[in-house]
Amino acid sequence: MIDPEIFDRPTHAELATRRSTKWTLFGPDVVPAFVAELDVDLAEPIARALHDAIARGDTGYANPVDLPGAYARFARERFAWEIDPRAISVVPDVMVGVVEALRVLVQPGDAVAINTPVYAPFYTSLEEARVRRVDVPLVRRDDGTYDLDLEGLEAAFAGGVRAYLLCNPHNPVGRAFARATLDAVADLAARYDVVVLSDEIHAPLAYASNPHTAFATCAQRYGARALALVSASKAWNLAGLKCALIVAGDAGVARTLATMPKEVRFRTGHLGAIAATAAFSEGGAWLDALRKHLDRNRHYLTELLSEHIPNISYAIPEATYLAWLDCRELGLGDRPATAFLRDGRVALSAGTDFGAAGAGFVRLNFGTTRAMLREIVARMACAVQAAGIAS
Repeated sequence: MIDPEIFDRPTHAELATRRSTKWTLFGPDVVPAFVAELDVDLAEPIARALHDAIARGDTGYANPVDLPGAYARFARERFAWEIDPRAISVVPDVMVGVVEALRVLVQPGDAVAINTPVYAPFYTSLEEARVRRVDVPLVRRDDGTYDLDLEGLEAAFAGGVRAYLLCNPHNPVGRAFARATLDAVADLAARYDVVVLSDEIHAPLAYASNPHTAFATCAQRYGARALALVSASKAWNLAGLKCALIVAGDAGVARTLATMPKEVRFRTGHLGAIAATAAFSEGGAWLDALRKHLDRNRHYLTELLSEHIPNISYAIPEATYLAWLDCRELGLGDRPATAFLRDGRVALSAGTDFGAAGAGFVRLNFGTTRAMLREIVARMACAVQAAGIAS
């Protein structure tokens, strides 16, 4: 048992010594809450595995023979998802996996559907894969939550879409889509012969009230072609080590993925593969404690906003450590992140980075300490006051 209080230990001064994007992109007077990096100490099993590798000079090319089996066991225990380790391919990161998979699964110029607003690299990755993007916007309910537009998806599939890039759980809106919804998607994909690429990088970070459903488990029942893209990078804060996995949902997709260039595998980081194997094999207790900490933070953010900036609308996410905040009532324009940075010295992700539907929104990373979260909201409140807007 690991005490979730350990995740409140890092101080601002300690975190500011880090050299990652989160802590170096802006000046030292800016509190960063934008990019999806966690403000946590490394899980002990991962730190030990990396230290041991460095001590023995084990820094060559990656050959992650143990990683597929480690992930298959993790998926069985966490998601009731049975995977043959031979169906797993190693890639440097999830978006590289998206691009390389699309290159062998569809033709240049083919239509690929996405649900907007969505993770910004989806847009550039589809451009890199030389496919045509078809937007099927999420449906936003009165309570601020979102869901898939199944009618819109069917229309897109019937109109010639050849692949569907699903974000499950969804970044930035934080939905862990219900099994019934994903079953409906799988049914549509099978009927229209659309291959589904499910980005499940945030799957380990779905909260107990809304458990993650692996899309492949739905696809198998309906005979849909599918694959999942997974990684330890978000849940264990390993993005810079460069390692992810593609899990083929059926034998046909596995055969197609086998035609990807062999160089893709060798671009994977060796230390990333070592860290990911340790995470999936030995990092479960640490992950459980982290989820308790993040669960507390997502609710604490509600309290802080209610007290300091009640005009911001916030639907508590079902997964991820990312909050999608509706700031339109503040009158800060289409990119309120600009005002928060200028007048509050706090860096948030601009909603428009996730698509036109994000105008007036920001994305806030609450994967930090409670003290830092208080500081983030306090700085946002100062920016609102500087703009002369009653909160």
